[in-house]
Amino acid sequence: MTAQNQQSDQRRKLVVIGNGMAGARAAEEIIARGGSDLFEITMIGDEPYGNYNRIMLSHVLSGETTLESEDFFLNPMSWYREHGVRLYAGDRAVKIDRFGKTVVCESDREIPYDVLVVATGSNVFYPNMDGLREADGRLGRGVFGFRTIADTNGMLDLASSRDRTTVVVVGGGLLGLEAAYGLQTQGLDVTVVHSPGHLMNQQLDERGGSILRSRIEELGIVVRTSARTTAVVRDEQDEITGVQFQDGEVIPADMVVVAAGIRPNTELARSAGLVVERGVVVDDQMRCEDEGSIYAIGECCQHRGETFGLVAPVWEQAIVLAEHLTGKDPKAAYHGSRLTTKLKVAGVDVAAMGVKGPERPDDEFVQFYEPKSGTYKSVVVRDGKLIGAMLLGDVSKVGFLSQAFDDKVALPEERISMLFDMGTPSAAAGAAELADDAQVCNCNGVTKGHIVACVEAGATSLGEVVAKTRAGKGCGSCKGLVADIVACAAGGALTADPAADYYVPCIPLTKAQLFEEVRARDLRAVSQVFAALAPNGEDASAKMALASLLRMVWGPDWVDERGALFINDRVHANIQKDGTFSVVPQMKGGVTTPDQLRKIADVADKYNVPMVKVTGGQRIDLLGIKKEDLPKVWGDLGMPSGYAYGKSFRTVKTCVGRDFCRFGLDDSTGLGIKIEERFQGLETPAKLKLAVAGCPRNCSEALCKDFGVVAVGDGRWEIYVGGAAGAHIRKGDLLATVGSAEEVLVVASRFIQHYREDAKWLERTYTWVPRVGLDELKRLLVEDAEGICEGLEARMQQSVDGYRDPWLERAEPKSPAQFQSALPLVPLPLVPIRSGDKPAANMEAGSRG
Repeated sequence: MTAQNQQSDQRRKLVVIGNGMAGARAAEEIIARGGSDLFEITMIGDEPYGNYNRIMLSHVLSGETTLESEDFFLNPMSWYREHGVRLYAGDRAVKIDRFGKTVVCESDREIPYDVLVVATGSNVFYPNMDGLREADGRLGRGVFGFRTIADTNGMLDLASSRDRTTVVVVGGGLLGLEAAYGLQTQGLDVTVVHSPGHLMNQQLDERGGSILRSRIEELGIVVRTSARTTAVVRDEQDEITGVQFQDGEVIPADMVVVAAGIRPNTELARSAGLVVERGVVVDDQMRCEDEGSIYAIGECCQHRGETFGLVAPVWEQAIVLAEHLTGKDPKAAYHGSRLTTKLKVAGVDVAAMGVKGPERPDDEFVQFYEPKSGTYKSVVVRDGKLIGAMLLGDVSKVGFLSQAFDDKVALPEERISMLFDMGTPSAAAGAAELADDAQVCNCNGVTKGHIVACVEAGATSLGEVVAKTRAGKGCGSCKGLVADIVACAAGGALTADPAADYYVPCIPLTKAQLFEEVRARDLRAVSQVFAALAPNGEDASAKMALASLLRMVWGPDWVDERGALFINDRVHANIQKDGTFSVVPQMKGGVTTPDQLRKIADVADKYNVPMVKVTGGQRIDLLGIKKEDLPKVWGDLGMPSGYAYGKSFRTVKTCVGRDFCRFGLDDSTGLGIKIEERFQGLETPAKLKLAVAGCPRNCSEALCKDFGVVAVGDGRWEIYVGGAAGAHIRKGDLLATVGSAEEVLVVASRFIQHYREDAKWLERTYTWVPRVGLDELKRLLVEDAEGICEGLEARMQQSVDGYRDPWLERAEPKSPAQFQSALPLVPLPLVPIRSGDKPAANMEAGSRG
C-alpha cells in the first residue's frame, strides 16, 4: 500500500463537481496550500478531457492553435495522476444528496463527500427561435453553441465539408465575434446578428461599439445590429436555408451559431435544495447559504447579488476558497471583484473597466474618438477617482488606468493625460511601476509578481516565462505588457526568443530562410508549404501570409488555393460593411481621360452604383457593387484594376508638375505614371502607397508616403521612404538624391524588392524603415556595400514581367462560387438617393487612397 493510500483514511473527502476552469483552478489552489495532505480529492467532469482553456476555443476555431497544442490544456490527464486527484471524466453529476452527503452520477456511480464544491459553470443561452431545436429538444442540424470542444469540432467539421458556405452568428458579444472571426478564417461568408444597437454593448458604449464594428467589417464580416432573430428557416429536407428577423426579413444561411450570452448552470444545485436566485447563493467564504459543507465557485454562483462571466473573479474566488478550506487563512473573504476586462476580440485590442459613461451631472468625462485609425478612449472620474475607462485599438495606457481604477496611483490634474503619454508613465515605464499584485493576464490570472518571480527563478527569455506562467496564452492582448515586465525584471540578462523572428509562428524559419526553402523545394502552394515545413501541420492564421510570400517568389506561377486568401483577394475588390464591394479602376498618376470618365459614368448608371467617390489616391471609387456583378462591371469598364483592396502596390499620387504649375521643377506626373506602370499590382508585405511631387511644396504629399519622390531642380530628385499619414503620422526619411528619373526607378526597384523580401507580414514601411535603420538601407541599397542590388533588381524584373491584371478572371473564374451572391444587401442611407428619370451618380471628394 502506498503512503498516499495509507493516509487516505485520515483525509477528508473533497468532491468538486465540474472540471472546467473554476473547478480545476480551485483544486490547483487547494493543492498548492498542502490540500493533498488534508483531502482526498475527487473531480467530476462532463467532458471526457482534462481541464482546458475555454478562451482558446476561438483560437482553435480560427486555426491559430489546435487541441493538441500544449497551450490548450491547462491540466492534461497526467496532471491529475501526478497530484493524486481522482478524475471521473465524461460523467455527469445528476443528484446531490445533502443529507447523505453523496453525489450520484449519470453512470449510477455514487461518490461520498465531506466537503463539496459546486463548479458547474454556465450554459449557452438559446433565445426562443423557431427551427432551433428538434422535437426532442436537441439542437437542430446545423445549429451550434460556442462553449465546448464538441461545439468547436462540430463547426470545423461542417465548415471543412464545404457543404456549408454561409453562416449567421446570433450574438455580437465577445463569443459571437470570436466565432465569426474563426469561421471567416475558415473561408465561410459570415454575418453577425445582434439585437442591441451596437456590438459588445455589455462592455462598450455606442462609440466604442461603432469603432469595433468598423474593424470587424474590415475583416469581411457583415454586421447587422438592432435585428432580433426569431426563426431558423429550413427546407423540406430539414436543411438550414436562412434566418428570419422579427420584421419578417429572411437572410440566407446554411449554418447558425448561437452566442447570445450565458446563464449560470444551476439545475443540479436547485434540484438539491440549495438556495438559488440567478446563481447559487454564496457568502464571503464561497459557502452556499444555510450549508456547512457545500461551496460554490465560478460562473454558477451568485455573491452579494452579482454573478460573474469573466475569468479574473474566478481566480480570486478560488484563492479565497483554498485559503479557507486548508486553514491557511481562516479569515480569507471574497468581497467581490472590480472588473477590468482586457481582451483581443477578432484581432482588435479592447479594454474596459467600471462604468461606461457619466452617470451624474458632475462626473468628469473625457473621450478621444478617431474612427479613421480605429481608436477610441474614454475615462470617467468622480470625486477625484477613476470609476470607468474604455480603450479600443490603442490599449497602451491600460496598465496605468488599471492601477488608477484600483486607487493605487493618483490621477493627474489634466485628465486627458490619462489617455496619452503626457505626464503619466509610458507603457514601458508603467510596466516598471505596476504593483506586484496587479493582474497582467486576465485569462490565466497571472500577476506582475508571478512574472517577476519566474524571471528571478531563472527564466531568461520571454518564451520561457510565458510557458511557465501561462501569461499571454489566452486571448493574447497582454503579450506586450508581459514582454515589458519580463524585460524590466531581467534587465540585461534577457535572452532572445528565436520564435519572435519566425515569419509565421507555425514554421520555425525566418522570412529569408523560408524564401530559400520554398525555392529549393519548389513549393508553390500553401498546402505544400504546410506539409513540408510546418512541424504541427496546417495553421489557418498563416495562410494569407504564406500566400503573399509564394506570390512574391513565383509570381503568376504560384498555385492559387482560394482558401488561403482573404475575401478581398478572392474577388479582387474591397468588401464594404453591407456586404457589397467597391471597385477602383486604375488611373495612372491620377490622370484620366474623357473616355474613361464616360465609361465610369455609364457603369455607375447601368449598375445603379449608390456612391461614386474621388479617393485620396486620385482615383474614382465605385461603391455598393454586388458580388455577382463584379465581372460584368470590370468588363464594361475595360480598365485595369487599381489594387485598392490588397496588401500590394496601390497607387502613385502626383501633382500637376512643370507643364502647368508655376512652381513645378520637373515632370512629376510623367514620372509617377512610369513608376505605376512598372510596379503595378506587385504583392508586398503590407499596402504600399507612393507619390511624386514636382517641387518641395509637396502638393502630392510625397514626404509622408511609403516611397515619395520630390523634384528639387536641375533634373535631381530626392527620395523619401517610410512616411505615413494615416493612423500613424511620420515624415519619410531621405534615402537618396539622384540625378534622373531613370535612377529613381532603379532605387525604387531596390527598395521595394528589399522590403518585399525582408519585412514581416503586415509590417508597413513606417515600421520597417526605422527597424532596419536608414543608414543600413543607404549602405545596402544606395552604396551596394554587400553587392545585393543586382539580385534585387533581377528579382524585381522577374516579378514585373509576370504581372497579370486579376480582373481578367472575369472570363475564367477560379471557382464556381467566386462571384456568387452570398450576402443580403442592406441599404445604407449615407448619401443622397439618386433621383431623376436617369439616375446620375453622386460624386463626392474624399480621402480614401
